[in-house]
Amino acid sequence: MPTTDVIAYVRSSLPGPPARVLEVGAGSGELARLLAGLGYDVVAIDPGGEGDVLPVPLVEIDGPAGSFDAAVAVVSLHHVKPLEPSCRRLAEVVRPGGALVVDEFDVERFDERAAGWLLEEWRRAGRERELTAREMVDEYRAELHPLTTIVGVLSAWFEFGPVTRCSYLYRWYLGEELRAAEEALIAGGGLPEVGARLVATRRG
Repeated sequence: MPTTDVIAYVRSSLPGPPARVLEVGAGSGELARLLAGLGYDVVAIDPGGEGDVLPVPLVEIDGPAGSFDAAVAVVSLHHVKPLEPSCRRLAEVVRPGGALVVDEFDVERFDERAAGWLLEEWRRAGRERELTAREMVDEYRAELHPLTTIVGVLSAWFEFGPVTRCSYLYRWYLGEELRAAEEALIAGGGLPEVGARLVATRRG
């Protein structure tokens, strides 16, 4: 289930129901079902989707131009391939003036401090990985699109507001009970803020 802060952020950033919303990278569809329960007309997609989540990549989403009032992408755009054609297709299906609500993991801010803390908390939870903090940083920086790249591509069609930096690591196979600990370390300079939230408007 999405965390309480993610739910609050998405709800506050979307137009009111019954707006038609595309969720990109919907996973098991929990957020999509929550939004549908609030009265939104939701289409959820994910290449590995099952049930109510359509198993299609973003670049292959069907529908006429401007057919969605908004799109939501929660920790998904950094995985999207091919990036530019997929972002172009996203822009095509969101109507002019429509919202794009982004919640992301900023891999460029993910450093050895963050990886070390995460690996230790995973170890405490019984979820060990056989790699060092440095190896983990290198692995994810090699695999994922940086936030600057994602925003740079999407800016051809969307006007972005400011970036809100936030905690994120507690959401990574851990739980909300660790959010306060992560945020205390951030406040004390011990961890970077690797979460990022941005809302954009489709140019028309």
